Amino acid sequence: MSSPGDMLRLARQRLGFNQKTAAERIGIPQPVISRIENGLSAPDSAILLRAAQVYQVPPEFFEQRDPVYGPPVSVHAMTRAKSDVTAYQLDQITAELNIRLMHLTRFLEGVDFNATANVPTLDVEQYGNPEKIAATVRAHWGVPSGPVKNLMQWVERAGVVVGFSRFGGASVSGVTFKVPGRPPLVLLNSTHPADRARFTLAHEIGHLVMHRFPTDDMETEANTFASAFLLPAAEIKQSFRGRKITLELLAALKPEWQVAMQALLMRASGLGLVSANQSRYLWQQISARGWRTSEPAELDFAKEMPTVLPSIVKAYLSDLGYSMEDLAKLARLHESEFVEMYGVPGSSAPARAKLQIIR
Repeated sequence: MSSPGDMLRLARQRLGFNQKTAAERIGIPQPVISRIENGLSAPDSAILLRAAQVYQVPPEFFEQRDPVYGPPVSVHAMTRAKSDVTAYQLDQITAELNIRLMHLTRFLEGVDFNATANVPTLDVEQYGNPEKIAATVRAHWGVPSGPVKNLMQWVERAGVVVGFSRFGGASVSGVTFKVPGRPPLVLLNSTHPADRARFTLAHEIGHLVMHRFPTDDMETEANTFASAFLLPAAEIKQSFRGRKITLELLAALKPEWQVAMQALLMRASGLGLVSANQSRYLWQQISARGWRTSEPAELDFAKEMPTVLPSIVKAYLSDLGYSMEDLAKLARLHESEFVEMYGVPGSSAPARAKLQIIR
């Protein structure tokens, strides 16, 4: 159970403030903030009111007593894109995940989210390599052969709640949060294109399936899982069979398989379908065209959007009689930030997993 000090820390970290900056803005000495956040003293009402203004949250934010969790397993994976994510950014991401989990807890008091499948737990050492595990998960979910149509749908059917975040501008593709008694929560970078978002979602599912604790190999294993899940070996070989692997071929296959050209090239290389020299040449051509960061716009496809969270918000508004102001109060946020975080639901598709209204 959290304390006012825990909630003050979350509010501070959510904005990326260190204690020195927070103390200056609130107008109290830094040691006072340190003592409060560490549970050695209690904040008075004046401090809480000033903190609410500085941290841009309603005073009721500090009244929450949900458990506060440390960094999830996948947060240890931030170096997979050779990013320079700072300790403050990791704190900011972890704070956002905790706050979103608190929201999910509130939401599920009025709406029952019933998954129609589950995410299996398959340890790499026990069940084989990530390639085999990916095939097992596809079979477990009943995914048809060939390209995965609407990965988001399969993930949400398995009880995973997916959202988008800017992660405070950090170089993060996605993170996964799993705590007892709550659906797994995956956040994807809202600024990334559809092909990268799909691969990241598959990568995060790899973490959920295979990893309980951080390991040195977990990022490589999750990437292998994602590649094998989205591009099964036997089937992608058929797409490449008898054809010279060129940029033109990769571009032609991208819309079909809905992954980046680079992901297709890496898969072909890993399966020995392209020589080292040809692979090197293709990577040079991709780099020369500036496609490592942004592939040709004419090859873009629509981003897969979550349906569970929008459907929950919509259910509160349409079936439970809440206003946006009411929902913001439920989440202990200002209404503008609630809208920024969850959007205003429109005519989105119904959730793939069953939602039952609890009155």
